[in-house]
Amino acid sequence: MEFESTYTWAGARAAGMTRRQIGADGVRLGRGVYLSRASDDDLLTRCRAWAPTLPAGAAFGLHTAAALMGAFVDPPDVLQAVVTPDRLVPHRSGLTVVHRHLEPADVVLVDGVPVTSGAQTFLDLARTTRPDELVAVGDALFRLGHLDAASVAERLVRAEGLRGVVRARHCAPRLTPLAQSRPESLVRCWMLDSHLPDPEPQGPLENRWGVVVTHGDLVWTRYRLVLEYEGVGHASVEKLHTDVDRHSLAAADGWLVQRFTSRHLARPHLLLDRTERALISRGWRPTPR
Repeated sequence: MEFESTYTWAGARAAGMTRRQIGADGVRLGRGVYLSRASDDDLLTRCRAWAPTLPAGAAFGLHTAAALMGAFVDPPDVLQAVVTPDRLVPHRSGLTVVHRHLEPADVVLVDGVPVTSGAQTFLDLARTTRPDELVAVGDALFRLGHLDAASVAERLVRAEGLRGVVRARHCAPRLTPLAQSRPESLVRCWMLDSHLPDPEPQGPLENRWGVVVTHGDLVWTRYRLVLEYEGVGHASVEKLHTDVDRHSLAAADGWLVQRFTSRHLARPHLLLDRTERALISRGWRPTPR
């Protein structure tokens, strides 16, 4: 007999599988939910296994939804589902359920799996996520096409009085589809919260003739300063050559290039101090307090 990659106990028995066959093939994910040993045990597969157990109108949400949509979050060990208050879901290990009022627009399909929309996911995460991390998630969802300024604004209008809405409304204007990484989003938030001038995400770098030759992660055009994140994607020899050329050309045309890595994310004050000194060296002066 050919087994499905995921199935419920009731569904497998109805399809003719014996208890012995289920025991030999299935990895138990939770009560009555099984994953075939021949299948990959990844987040999407697990969600497909649990989806038949969810009531109508429910969807995977919070970090589970964000991870399925490709945002900068770690997939949770226990799946998270969002269910409307009028629906009851029996407690099952392997699945956490929260209750929210969901409109049809608040649920979308990702690879055939129901998940909360980008705007709903952003609002739900605002309850427990610190602002800079929330912006990083929102930036990723924005860049990947799962939310935009209009959808976030519409959802927040309906969120009056909900826990987390104040934080969501504070962070929503900061979202941009231009950010390319979580560290870039985090550092941009730190800059916005500081007394330093606001940087431009993925700002254009012009040469001496006014021609845009490349873009920088965070750019202060007036002061010809650029802050670049060097992640693991920059480790290849080919990428190293490209970065050296980009930075050398920028420096030759009067740009000061500052770099940071994931190691610096634990020391925001250090990044802010170095950026302030770089800005001062380029002619910026802080406003007296």
